Amino acid sequence: MATFLYKLGRLAFRRRHFVALIWVALLTLAGVGAASAPAAGSSSFSIPGTEAQKAFDLLEQRFPGASADGATGRLVFKAPEGEKMTDAANKAAVAKTVTALGDGSEVVSVTDPYKTHAVSKDGTVAYISVKYDAPSMELKDSTRDALEAAGDQARDSGLTVEVGGDALQAGAEAGAAGEIVGLVIAAFVLVITLGSVVAAGLPLLTAVIGVGIGVSTITALAKALDLGDTTSTLALMIGLAVGIDYALFIVSRYRGELAEGRDREEAAGRATGTAGSAVVFAGLTVVIALAGLSVVGVPMLSKMGLAAAGTVVIAVLIALTMIPALLGYAGRKIRPAGEKRKKSVEKTPGKPNLGTRWASFVIRRPAVVLLLGVVGLGAIALPATSLELGLPDDGSQPTSTTQRRAYDLLSEGFGPGFNGPLMVVGDAQDSADPKAAATEVADRIKGLDDVVTVTPAAFNKAGDTFTITVIPDSKPSSTQTEDLVHAIRDAGTDVKAGTDTDVLVTGTTAMNIDFSQKLTDALIPYLALVVGLAFLLLIVVFRSILVPLKAALGFLLSVLAALGAVVAVFQWGWLGGLIGVEETGPIMSMMPIFMVGVVFGLAMDYEVFLVTRMREAYVHGESPSQAVVTGFKHSARVVVAAAVIMMAVFGGFISSSESMIKMIGFGLAIAVFFDAFVVRMAIVPAVLALLGRKAWWLPKWLDRALPNVDVEGEGLAAHDAPKDGDPDEDRELVRV
Repeated sequence: MATFLYKLGRLAFRRRHFVALIWVALLTLAGVGAASAPAAGSSSFSIPGTEAQKAFDLLEQRFPGASADGATGRLVFKAPEGEKMTDAANKAAVAKTVTALGDGSEVVSVTDPYKTHAVSKDGTVAYISVKYDAPSMELKDSTRDALEAAGDQARDSGLTVEVGGDALQAGAEAGAAGEIVGLVIAAFVLVITLGSVVAAGLPLLTAVIGVGIGVSTITALAKALDLGDTTSTLALMIGLAVGIDYALFIVSRYRGELAEGRDREEAAGRATGTAGSAVVFAGLTVVIALAGLSVVGVPMLSKMGLAAAGTVVIAVLIALTMIPALLGYAGRKIRPAGEKRKKSVEKTPGKPNLGTRWASFVIRRPAVVLLLGVVGLGAIALPATSLELGLPDDGSQPTSTTQRRAYDLLSEGFGPGFNGPLMVVGDAQDSADPKAAATEVADRIKGLDDVVTVTPAAFNKAGDTFTITVIPDSKPSSTQTEDLVHAIRDAGTDVKAGTDTDVLVTGTTAMNIDFSQKLTDALIPYLALVVGLAFLLLIVVFRSILVPLKAALGFLLSVLAALGAVVAVFQWGWLGGLIGVEETGPIMSMMPIFMVGVVFGLAMDYEVFLVTRMREAYVHGESPSQAVVTGFKHSARVVVAAAVIMMAVFGGFISSSESMIKMIGFGLAIAVFFDAFVVRMAIVPAVLALLGRKAWWLPKWLDRALPNVDVEGEGLAAHDAPKDGDPDEDRELVRV
């Protein structure tokens, strides 16, 4: 591996014009494809195999033309103080709004609140429901504008009007200002770490190019592959972070090779062969973790994982080829590591750096450091025992949005459960008396706890399928509503036995409950697959059993601590005001499995970069303790910089108004902090110090069976080049 990458690095250095041209051409091609691609359609949300999805599919089949997947909008009205919505002037304003909305080209139906009893008991709140024939992501801008314009027109009459429903998207913007701040912080850290504006610019440039290719490709394929906005957001988030980090490791190693006296081409080859090998295996662990999301069985999650994995692959390829090419362009502007401090080093020869001093401290007190690290992360992880899962709705939006205010008005006028109605679907095709079956279902539901309203059954034209709407007494994300869903399903089992009618529960709330359960059931198999594959990969890299085991256990500790922090902030509200959490509630259903996938991949990045340098020192004859110190001497500064950069990039997404993006950004940023600064910087050296030579033990039979990937670069000894030369541009110009 090291020898191949060494040759690749030297080739890219020499043929820099060709390599740069290829990547610029790919970026241009992807950009043109994105610009000319048709607008992305609906990013359908389906959960195959769940009861809620079966009910939804049954509705599509038995109620043709009903646009079961069509967008919905709600205009919620509140009368001025001292007035009611039943007053003549207010009724006239609502009637005018109903007429205006009915003229829309994509509108299927508009309800009149005075005919559908959509006026609150105290008469102060009313709402109009609008049904569209296209999914929310496919609605024309003119249709959304018409919905907002209708609300503005009604406001002119003195009414309070707010707009809810999925027709008016809250917007999945990812905090553009925050992303810029994250990149600025990353640039600052790179300049401090590398001591050169040119050297710092290379990782930023290659990361932006990689993300540009990845996100543009996703945009170009969004319509064909049914990809949503969140897919490109995740790819952007992960691609920026790993793209900067991978390039940073190679540039840093290049400067180290220059400091040892090697010429620039040789230094580029060796940096690619050694640090590049670590980049390849670190990238593989991230790809395994992200692509492994496909085993969950949720198409949306699978697409997000595969798209982000593709962006990581691009980041790895760019780091291995474009970075050596750009190093060739940079010439002597990238100084050898430590050149600026040369005079001070001469005055105080052998002065250890901060990484060396820290590693020496940990080795002297490994048990204490290990205990403090484990107990500290364990305490932070405790809130995770109270984890409640759900999916964000308009109730989790900031109070500044009209969607949130519409949600609150409906809760005020009709009760909290009105925002999460349950739809009960009865398949009475095999029943002798479908109407009697529907009556029995309705009667059973009325007798359950937490039920406010049960509408009469509505049959399809064939008379073999019916729907019943149930309004719970509790808000959609509450445990009481979840208990009600299970109670209706249990009652449906009894109805099935007596009437041959299948009773299914669907609706947004039921879909959320089923989604959460599906993800919970998939978590253990996913962990086993991802951790198992990565464990085998790390055995090949480190040629050890205990080091990969320690890496996996350390990851579990950091991800549990991160989940605990997420619960404390987003579910309990601790310090939530600092990052703009306006509404606490259940944690997004996909958060645990998503964090496991992404954080595992990133955690293994630090493990590979840090421990391969220790392994390299140990292989070259140093004692286990000294190898730990050497690894920190060369890698700690860069790993810390990489972690700070990742935290800055992820932290930039915390400024998003979209609660899901905000939660993902915070969760990943805090997880990187725990893993890099507590697990990798403290627990890892402590464990290695306690294990000594046992850390690198591998059964002889397994050692013979494993392929030798040579991450440490032992095979590069045959390629030693003179250290006192420096290839001129003249020699290169003849070759190009």
